[in-house]
Amino acid sequence: MLLAVACLAAACATLDEKPRGPELFAVIPHGADGHVGAIVVHRAGKSQVVNTAFGAQRIDEEGFRRASVDPEQVKADFALTLAALPPHPARFTLYFLEGRDELTPESRRELDRVVAELRNRPLPDIAVIGHTDTVGGMKYNDRLSLARAERMREILVEIGLPAEHITVAGRGKRELLVTTPDNVHEARNRRVEIDVR
Repeated sequence: MLLAVACLAAACATLDEKPRGPELFAVIPHGADGHVGAIVVHRAGKSQVVNTAFGAQRIDEEGFRRASVDPEQVKADFALTLAALPPHPARFTLYFLEGRDELTPESRRELDRVVAELRNRPLPDIAVIGHTDTVGGMKYNDRLSLARAERMREILVEIGLPAEHITVAGRGKRELLVTTPDNVHEARNRRVEIDVR
């Protein structure tokens, strides 16, 4: 998650140093998964990197000034901005029975969790990508992988997700999760990946 906020002096006065006129204040909170991103701030031919959780830079007419911020203060000051951020992209993987477009029993149970996540997102954009193992020829696997993706779209539409927000593609045996030679039965390659934005 990246939060870069342009503030007026008074708006940032609660943080560390007293600002000197209008400024940009950039801060990066950590993501829910603990991951910390990075931003590079450029001004007048100079650059500064912010890459620590709740690390910050003030940029004003005097240049860059490192700032220290209190995470709770950032959450309080920018609560509306943080609440308006879209949810993080998510990826789900479901597995299929060999040679079929039918989910395994384990993946049918996992589907409930996927559906719950999708329903929590307002108008999600969903990409469903079908895959196969290496058993069979290219044309056969291309058709099978697309059939798996299309079957998953049908399931998602049946539970109420808008079809126009779901794209499908089949990759056949081109993008293996587990690399194998041709004609190897590998359950982990018989899958659909559902990317949600």
